[in-house]
Amino acid sequence: MQLARAIDDFAVHLTVERGYSPQTVRAYRSDLTGLASFAATRGVEETSGLSLEVLRDWLWDSSQHGLSKATLARRSASAKGFSAWVARQTGDDNDPAVRLRAPKADKMLPRVVNRSQIDALLARLAALAEDGDPGRVRDLAVIELLYATGIRVSELTGLDVDDVDLDRLTVRVLGKGAKERVVPFGVPAQTAVVDYLRRARPVFVTERSGPALLLGPRGARLGSRAVYGLVAGLLADIPGGGPSGPHALRHTAATHLLDGGADLRAVQELLGHASLGTTQIYTHVSTERLKESYRTAHPRA
Repeated sequence: MQLARAIDDFAVHLTVERGYSPQTVRAYRSDLTGLASFAATRGVEETSGLSLEVLRDWLWDSSQHGLSKATLARRSASAKGFSAWVARQTGDDNDPAVRLRAPKADKMLPRVVNRSQIDALLARLAALAEDGDPGRVRDLAVIELLYATGIRVSELTGLDVDDVDLDRLTVRVLGKGAKERVVPFGVPAQTAVVDYLRRARPVFVTERSGPALLLGPRGARLGSRAVYGLVAGLLADIPGGGPSGPHALRHTAATHLLDGGADLRAVQELLGHASLGTTQIYTHVSTERLKESYRTAHPRA
């Protein structure tokens, strides 16, 4: 089977049978296209030519180009998933990627914005939105929803108007693997969304808007890149290391829930994590915050 054709078929499999998001499928395709390009330099253009040696050399070559351990681990996972699928398709018991190993990604605690910082940020956005500017009113609704629910940026931008129940204070979200869940939010987010629906969305709406909740200036569904730019700009002036994209607000929401006494499994359900282990990283964040408070406040720390 030609590598290029196999990658196309694998992408269809991930979309149709596994229910992966477009972003995840693009990441797989990007990794595997890179693998195919590297394999071609070794004279390999068929899936049957992929060997453990070729896969290892590809990862080694990637490391020599300065790619991070996290990227190498992702590429390894993409190759293993693809190789296993090819083996099933061809009925070949020899899967060369079974023994493929990549360096473990460095464990980094996610960035978390503290309570006073997030309160100040939201107050500033609310003040800016008072003049009724549609973009500012929408931006306040975006940030309030991200922080109130902890949903992913792709889940946020995928929301339709009917997904938000303003009476019950819940939002219906389609998460990874096309799994649906219902997430609660609070009164501040409700107020921001009601204001957006009343004062901003009617200004943006066009024939191309459809049922999309959040709209861009030309009436199309607001994209993830626009939300990333908004959040990164807002967090740029707030002290703290780590990434400044929308995921920082997801981390912040989860950590503040645990700091407030929320049950770990409840937080798992809210975030849509398949594994409790994924959620447990936020307990480490809370522990670090506790240690820092202790070191700062205790006379014998």
